[in-house]
Amino acid sequence: MQFQHYDPGDFYDELFVAKGEPRPEAALLIERISGLSLDELQQRRHAAQNALFKLGVTFNVYSDNEGTERIFPFDIIPRILPSQEWETLERGLKQRIQALNLFLDDIYGEQKILKDNVIPRELVESATGFLRPCIGLKPPQGIWCHITGTDLVRDRSGDWYVLEDNLRCPSGVSYVLENRRVMKTTFPLVFNKMSIRPVDDYASKLLETLLNLAPPGLPDPTVVVLTPGIYNSAYFEHSFLAQQMGVELVEGRDLTIVDGYLQMRTTKGLKRVDVVYRRIDDDFIDPLAFRPDSLLGIPGLMEVYRAGRVALANALGTGVADDKVIYAYVPQMIKYYLGEDQLLANVPTYLCWEADQQSHVLANLDQLVVKSADESGGYGMLVGPHATQAEREEFAGRIRANPRKYIAQPTLSLSRVPTLFEDHIDGCHVDLRPYILYGKEIYINPGGLTRVALKKGSLVVNSSQGGGSKDTWVVGEAGQDQSQSQSQSRGQSQSQS
Repeated sequence: MQFQHYDPGDFYDELFVAKGEPRPEAALLIERISGLSLDELQQRRHAAQNALFKLGVTFNVYSDNEGTERIFPFDIIPRILPSQEWETLERGLKQRIQALNLFLDDIYGEQKILKDNVIPRELVESATGFLRPCIGLKPPQGIWCHITGTDLVRDRSGDWYVLEDNLRCPSGVSYVLENRRVMKTTFPLVFNKMSIRPVDDYASKLLETLLNLAPPGLPDPTVVVLTPGIYNSAYFEHSFLAQQMGVELVEGRDLTIVDGYLQMRTTKGLKRVDVVYRRIDDDFIDPLAFRPDSLLGIPGLMEVYRAGRVALANALGTGVADDKVIYAYVPQMIKYYLGEDQLLANVPTYLCWEADQQSHVLANLDQLVVKSADESGGYGMLVGPHATQAEREEFAGRIRANPRKYIAQPTLSLSRVPTLFEDHIDGCHVDLRPYILYGKEIYINPGGLTRVALKKGSLVVNSSQGGGSKDTWVVGEAGQDQSQSQSQSRGQSQSQS
């Protein structure tokens, strides 16, 4: 009985209602794991980690003195979401992406939301992701955010919140796909018996989304994935997605502008490129338009892009919506553009640029999480309750010196999922990053990347800060037709779990 001592405690647990009482959608999994010895579970964990290692599922750490490449830690106890709950999240995410896309189209166009003073102009124009060269751009079909990873968290009461938006170059979907591949061999019997929604349509849906951007009238558009190169932290994902879509993985040096079009150097000469899935930040993509010291981009690309002779996903300039100060105004965007109330709430947020809110933040640093508006990966952040007095004082100085740069939020008691350690199972805090594709319609891959804080008591789930990942299962109710899970399992090993 692996869970006989497992106590969810005073947290929302994704698999247990209370000690010894699994949630209905998790009952079969809990029963199966409880029937395995700790040694058997460890063997399966090691087999899963070895499989991921052989698949090359890694990420790079720039500051790691022991080597740049690491295996992304993976836990074999999945997170499970019932289908009705997932459908509620889907509706909220679709609403949010529609509003954010309209916001981007507006601020680089007529700027109605700024003229109507719904969002202060100075906040948008001072965001590091707001790119003046993008004013007047008209991306194909008016879509700016083609690939989005939206971070969600659940609190102690079980309520969902949007933690942040990632519209520039969201990463992590390769782990979703490879984690699922490994989990099918880790618990094959469970997969055979549960209605688990498949995730392996993602690559074909991504390619469909990219082809939708191609200039009209082309019989066979050429799509490429543009990577900064092998030392980028997400290089595995760049190469993985290119391979899964059957398109070329290129670096800036492989591309050039000739005769007013983007061209790819090949062994047979130049070949026109029509759609670029860029995994390079905006500032580095064209040294003539942005950073002149960039060696990663393609000189002159912005001019070709503006002329509509090549499409980029995501569109340049989307990073303004990743700004955590702008994030605080998404509920107003939803109301302004869609005439609706938000379906998925933001985490309550204090804006340090407003004097009253700054005073509250400075007086309560020991209770709040402070974040830099334009950093990610767990950097530029203060977790007040876990910080020293010296760290809090140092952050207070940062806030006073540059209040526009910081926001603060209450410390949420994030939900937990049972997690396997060397000699026991313990609850660890998690978040969830679903992946959203915006093409002819909005598609959300079922589940997403569950990131888990592998340090006891930690709330920081980022891989660069010691976090890992779990597979995320969206499942039907008990007794629901099993045809989907059965068709999903065809061709898999029929060995018993």
